[in-house]
Amino acid sequence: MEYTKLGNTGLDVSRICLGCMSFGVGERGDFPWALNEEYSRPMIKRALELGINFFDTANIYSDGTSEEITGRILKDYANRDEIVLATKVYFRVRKGPNGAGLSRKAILSEIDKSLKRLGTDYVDLYQIHRWDYDTPIEETMEALHDVVKAGKARYIGASSMYAWQLMKANHVAVQNGWTKFVSMQNHLNLLYREEEREMIPLCQEENIGIIPWSPLAAGRLARPWGESDNRSKVDEIGNAIYSATADSDCRVVERVAQMAEKYSVPMSQIALAWLLQKEPVAAPIVGTTEISHIEQAVDALSIKLTPEEMVLLEEPYVPHPVLGMFQN
Repeated sequence: MEYTKLGNTGLDVSRICLGCMSFGVGERGDFPWALNEEYSRPMIKRALELGINFFDTANIYSDGTSEEITGRILKDYANRDEIVLATKVYFRVRKGPNGAGLSRKAILSEIDKSLKRLGTDYVDLYQIHRWDYDTPIEETMEALHDVVKAGKARYIGASSMYAWQLMKANHVAVQNGWTKFVSMQNHLNLLYREEEREMIPLCQEENIGIIPWSPLAAGRLARPWGESDNRSKVDEIGNAIYSATADSDCRVVERVAQMAEKYSVPMSQIALAWLLQKEPVAAPIVGTTEISHIEQAVDALSIKLTPEEMVLLEEPYVPHPVLGMFQN
């Protein structure tokens, strides 16, 4: 395993982050492929054996049961001081007023609930899942600062938003002496590279670590074009994001397949190797329901693509509509 600092911090994270959206038993049906605790346990255990120390979940995943399952398993198999545990807040967790968003009331309530479900006194990284257009950013940043000062989070991070929003949030924090965002969890992969326009240059300039979600484009970069798996048949979010650009995306997937044949490795390893070589990517968030996929993700660290190969993979890409600001 390789480790790196998360942005401009002293925090060491594994270069593969295990996404825990795949674990849970919620009743809403948002993630019907999610694994219950019995099947999640060997997944997390194997990730730890491979040196992964970075785990990402959210209060919304499977009605909070992702946090519960992740917390129990990590407690059984890992030393808390060696684990980097991340969760998120924003999306609606209950009906009625104050059941969603980034108000002071919501943040201070949800951090306590997340900690209880995770079975820990603190999270290492507390992230806003999306931008809240209905709450002043000053209120959100001060509340997050208070979470850190209360010892309930070590660092704070952001997720899919526009570059100007990230800059505004951190500017407000600097002005008031509050805690700044150290990471950006954004939508980035070979099929969606719009983040290269503004967000990535901003994060490079400000030394903000990037931990991309959907690094394999909901599995589209892990298999030949036209093939499907059980998740792709029921993944409404993934289908909504990628279906409109299928005609151009297929050419990128074909390049990945060709490169995978050249290296004699699974396609997923080529897609991850490309992402791991993009600055300032710290750790792609890999969500999986099979142990072999975790092992393949770690093996991708050993693949070093040449500059020419990077260009070859990128060349078929065409501009896409801006997506990811409103998806999970």
